[in-house]
Amino acid sequence: MLENVLVSEWMTSPVISIQPSTPISTAHQMMKEYGIRRLPVTENDRLVGIITLGDVREASPSDATTLSIWELNYLWAQLTVDRVMTRKVLTVQPNQLVLDAARIMLEHKLSGLPVVNEHGALVGIITESDIFRMLVESKSAVVSPKP
Repeated sequence: MLENVLVSEWMTSPVISIQPSTPISTAHQMMKEYGIRRLPVTENDRLVGIITLGDVREASPSDATTLSIWELNYLWAQLTVDRVMTRKVLTVQPNQLVLDAARIMLEHKLSGLPVVNEHGALVGIITESDIFRMLVESKSAVVSPKP
């Protein structure tokens, strides 16, 4: 049953994305506002990278610094996404199987994959949460079919 399920059926689309020139503080705010842990980075509708909450945390100033809060905020506001994003991004296409996406995520210890079309344009994202939702809803449908 799950062997024929396509990424396009469970991916989130449209996907929230940002540009490389976006300040990292804005990316962080967007992640908090939308409750997400990763943002694909696009330029001219093409995927050029991805930034995760972990990337943002690593780029955040250390508590051990001697800089003032104003200096820290100024420096952090100058830091842009393109300085900390991952450029070599593993992706899947909408017509691939969800099981293939899950296998890639498991093998590479990733919690989500951008979904791109044959031209490299970002069309969605599939995450662990999407796959868990698919499993739960598929199991519910098998156990108690909808009327």
